[in-house]
Amino acid sequence: RVPCARSAAMAAPPEEPLAREAALLAVDAALLAGVLMRTQEEPGASQVVSYAPFTLLPSAVPSALFEQAYAVQQDFNLLVDAISQNKEFLERTLASTIKVDDFTARLFRIYTQVLEEGLAQSVFLGINRSDYMFDCGVDGTPALKQIEINTIAASFGGLTSRTLAVHRQVLKMLGRTEEASRLLPNNPAQGLALGIAKAWELYGSQSLVTLLLSYRNIRVIRKQFRDVFEKGSLDDNWEARLLLERSRAVKCPDIATQLAGTKKVQQELTRPGTLEKLLPGRAASVARIRATFTGLYSLDLGEEGDKMAAKAIADPDRFVLKPQREGGGNNLYGEELRHVLEKIKDSPERTSYILMDKIKPRPSKNYLLRPHTPLKVSECISELGIFGVYVRQGKELVLNESAGHLLRTKAIEHADGGVAAGVAVLDTPYLV
Repeated sequence: RVPCARSAAMAAPPEEPLAREAALLAVDAALLAGVLMRTQEEPGASQVVSYAPFTLLPSAVPSALFEQAYAVQQDFNLLVDAISQNKEFLERTLASTIKVDDFTARLFRIYTQVLEEGLAQSVFLGINRSDYMFDCGVDGTPALKQIEINTIAASFGGLTSRTLAVHRQVLKMLGRTEEASRLLPNNPAQGLALGIAKAWELYGSQSLVTLLLSYRNIRVIRKQFRDVFEKGSLDDNWEARLLLERSRAVKCPDIATQLAGTKKVQQELTRPGTLEKLLPGRAASVARIRATFTGLYSLDLGEEGDKMAAKAIADPDRFVLKPQREGGGNNLYGEELRHVLEKIKDSPERTSYILMDKIKPRPSKNYLLRPHTPLKVSECISELGIFGVYVRQGKELVLNESAGHLLRTKAIEHADGGVAAGVAVLDTPYLV
């Protein structure tokens, strides 16, 4: 593997005058390529858009770790699907969390209700994204370490499919034609659409419509939860999420798969023997999955939780405090972590969090292009996500694929937050 010291950058970013010229070209290329987002000022207006934030240059990613992330994605698809079918595991794992975390508790009530009523649909579609950072260990060798797996907030497959062309154009403008030719093809949108199309096919109705994503001859509509609640119908007086779950629709994710993506489940998976029980007879898959784990610790009431809470309060920079949420911007670090834990250390509320070892990647330099933001070189770190898609009919897994990748980069002064939160920007991996 390439040592951290050498994997930090593909090449030095250009000096400011050339960078400004390249940035103008890059923004125009992004607008033409459809790398677009609605604005914060008018988030509901499709006629007012700007370019989605992105790096001026692609960022270096160790090729061995990139290949490792792809190689394990089908294993993670299998694992998420297995968890979603294991009622005993979900009940036991989330027992303490649902007592104190209302959001997870409401999801769990819907889950138990639909199981009692009987599932209305035997086709299950999973779209997830497993996110990683490159941890520089004590010996300086980078290692792939999983941040989380998103079973509902697995976004940006469309935009990252378009960002590659922009970076190729920028590199060519800078005279880096050979580097431009080495950027890997990437089209998550196509891979994810294939999964949706397979679920549509198995549903068996040509009149079926798909919410949100258009593909070939499949009719598509876009609705918010409020629209479903106000205009959808099965019986009266059901909330939108429960109404959807009780319907014959193929859900993505279904409620069990959403629960499988909670941080408490992520922490429980690191306990010895857990993976083997969930994936019996799949020793190679278990080994590939376990190799990506970092330290994850329970804060349940009792001796183990007491010990970890005390360690985190004593050395908060070693850990991340994570609630049961996806999507970024929810984690706690440093003094904020210490403050929260000191406040809840003797309360059942602490069981709504888990602790994770803080991953420490080596920064690199890049320009982060954002609307209305001065151009400057930033010290940056990156996070690699691999998209996965699977379709199950009854007990048979009929599709299981990795669907592409997403690289997001942010300045080192930001501890947490994604692209939508205005912290990270879209990027393209350059393998080294």
